[in-house]
Amino acid sequence: MRIATITNWAYGVTLLLTFGSGAAFMASVRADGDERIAVERRSDYIRIADDIELIVERMTDQARLYAMRGEAAHKTAWLRDRDDVGVVDRTVGRLGALGIPQHEYAELLTADRDLDRIEAIERRAIAAVDRGDRAEAQRLLYGPDYLALDAGVDRSLSAFKKALKARAERDLQRARERADRWDDIARLLLGLTGLLFLAVLYFILSRRVARPLAHMSDVVVRMADRDFDADLPDDRRHDEIGEVTRALRLFRRNSIERERLEHERDEDRRIKDLIARMMHRMQGCDVEAELADVVVCYAPQIFPDLAGHIFVYDHGRGRLATIGRWQDPKLTIADFAPSFCWGLRRGHSHRSNAKGEDICCQHIGDIDGQDCLCVPLMAQGGTVGMLYFEGQDGDGRYAERAIYLDLMSENIGLALANIQLRATLGALATRDPLTGLSNRRHLEEVFNVERALAESQRTPLGCLLVDIDHFKRFNDAFGHDAGDLVMQHVAQVLKAHARERDLACRYGGEEFVLLMPGRDSAAAAERAEEIRQTIRKVSLAYRGRPLPPVTVSIGVAAFPAEADAASLISVADGALLAAKENGRDRVVIAGQTPPGPKHRVRAAS
Repeated sequence: MRIATITNWAYGVTLLLTFGSGAAFMASVRADGDERIAVERRSDYIRIADDIELIVERMTDQARLYAMRGEAAHKTAWLRDRDDVGVVDRTVGRLGALGIPQHEYAELLTADRDLDRIEAIERRAIAAVDRGDRAEAQRLLYGPDYLALDAGVDRSLSAFKKALKARAERDLQRARERADRWDDIARLLLGLTGLLFLAVLYFILSRRVARPLAHMSDVVVRMADRDFDADLPDDRRHDEIGEVTRALRLFRRNSIERERLEHERDEDRRIKDLIARMMHRMQGCDVEAELADVVVCYAPQIFPDLAGHIFVYDHGRGRLATIGRWQDPKLTIADFAPSFCWGLRRGHSHRSNAKGEDICCQHIGDIDGQDCLCVPLMAQGGTVGMLYFEGQDGDGRYAERAIYLDLMSENIGLALANIQLRATLGALATRDPLTGLSNRRHLEEVFNVERALAESQRTPLGCLLVDIDHFKRFNDAFGHDAGDLVMQHVAQVLKAHARERDLACRYGGEEFVLLMPGRDSAAAAERAEEIRQTIRKVSLAYRGRPLPPVTVSIGVAAFPAEADAASLISVADGALLAAKENGRDRVVIAGQTPPGPKHRVRAAS
């Protein structure tokens, strides 16, 4: 039989069973509704009986209290309860119309009539109290007739509730049985429907269609989520399922290749974009520390799995020292000679790892699974530094990253060389080549800045103008090289006595300036005296010939005590002139009387 025929028959039978199950469930629901209604009616009837008992009890209590105490509040409460008796009478009448069994209704009517008689006796007792005859009222309320009626009400209500509960239990039992019967029928029909459906699914759809389709659907979903690890089994069936399987297999191979190409393209674009951004940042760096900050920021983004260092070659010391590190490299030392690195020796990238593919560099410690690479930073035919990479997972994938490593090293090397070149040119532009001090041009730039700060913050600004005494005799007697030696000696003393913000510079010829922000004239003069004595105490020799003692004259001025900021150097120059006119080898503060010869000699000694 064809699958379509079996499916149609199964569909028709399933519909019949489903309709039958639905009808049974509806009948069960109706039976549950009847059960709920029976429970609600029983509760209503019992509540009415309880209300009658409560009214009788309250009226009896209020009437007796009124008879004993004569307080009007008890009478008022009794009258309010009497109104509730009318409500009970109407409710009992409605119950008779609802068709409750006659014997139950008779008990309820008996209790209602007894309640009316009790009300009449209590009305008479209240009237007796109103006349002032409490004894008569108490006799009525505690008499045998009253007590018999009260007991009769209790018996009638108890009998009513007992009969009501028995009937309600029978009704509930019948309703439950009917609901359970229809529920069982519905469950049976539903079970037959499920069994038929499962049989069709298992024998027809599951074995022939559903299983291969489910497998293919899972593969399609995973491939849609770019998970191409899933593979379809070989299926040589010559039907639609087999054709779909072969088409999916071809689609998977094409998708894997496209995904690989897209991933490589995206990764290439990401890395090149990061390198370009790093290059732009490096172009704005002025010092090596800023360049190191840029590399430390971008290197972990370019190669997230690699730690590393950036080293700079110190030409003065002949060693490489790290100026930045990222992601906690473990193996290399931070300061070493170029001969410790095979990459620097060869001028090419050098790989060191535990596989023994090449000799390990001496600056790298014991390798335990790491994969290290040293990339020299070359610029203008010389070595300016080195990039060091350290792969923690055993494979740094340096071969596939070679183009990016070369691009990084080339641009970092050029940027580092440019910074060093700018630093060299800046030093040439701002330094005196003979003494190593700042030149006059640099002094003017710094002086303008410090003058503006002193004027705006009203802080002192000290200035020393130093001149070498009788400098010409050194040149005439010993030659210009000896004169250069003297000026270098004075420059070294000024450097040694300059503080953090102080600026020592060669002003011109044998004159020097020491600019001291934050120092008044007294502090500046004290520093000047230290400088003068230090210079005088040192004996110099040139080519084995001792030179005469070197002395200096120093003029001192400070803003705002001795001069305004603009004319500070001119005022210090005037003080220097006064020092020369009064015998040289002394310190003179602008505006003060120069010290005499005794003071000069004493100070010099």
